[in-house]
Amino acid sequence: MKLGILKTDTVRPEWVPGYGEYPDMFVALLGQLDPALEFVTWDAEQGELPTDIDAVDAYLITGSKSSVYDDKQWIRDLEDFVRELDARKKKLVGICFGHQLVAQALGGKTEKSAKGWGVGLHTHTFSSRPDWHDEEGADFRILVSHQDQVTQVAAGSTVLAGSEFCENAVCQIGDHILTFQGHPEFVPGYSREIMNFRRETIGEHNYSTGMESLVNDPENDRIGRWILNFLKR
Repeated sequence: MKLGILKTDTVRPEWVPGYGEYPDMFVALLGQLDPALEFVTWDAEQGELPTDIDAVDAYLITGSKSSVYDDKQWIRDLEDFVRELDARKKKLVGICFGHQLVAQALGGKTEKSAKGWGVGLHTHTFSSRPDWHDEEGADFRILVSHQDQVTQVAAGSTVLAGSEFCENAVCQIGDHILTFQGHPEFVPGYSREIMNFRRETIGEHNYSTGMESLVNDPENDRIGRWILNFLKR
């Protein structure tokens, strides 16, 4: 399988040696689970999008510090591409910004949440088990970093998992689109870097609770297997 990564942000230069760019994080996660997987990256933030939608078997949209409602042409162009993928029933996974962009492109709504910032390790709970899920528990731990949330899901969406803080945390449309608000590609060290950098922005309470949450590990491999199961069905 060939996976196209649509890159929507750049990692701060001082963090790249330790963590790589965002596509590198997904290659590290998914590539170790399936060494046969091939990856192609387009820098959507710089206006790069595939000229041939069938150049790859499936697509993944990364997270971004941009908001999906920002007035930026590359975001509008990426929305158009999402609508084309949906019309063609092409497999697509959206992560954080990607999760929110899919909702917005397909008739939903993303806004800044009155609940403020979500940072660190959160637990989300499945309300129903899709066929790509495993036989383990309904709860899963995932690293998050967001103030925006999907407040209205796209038409035809099924909300599969959420929490008191983020009700629409995992959504699926048909058999071809799957989106997560959290970041299965993040490792705790990278989460710490972001929280330290944004400490004043996210507020001292969120910073403290976010840092304390990192005593537990995210279930990245488990979520990575879900993504692969979904893509291969």
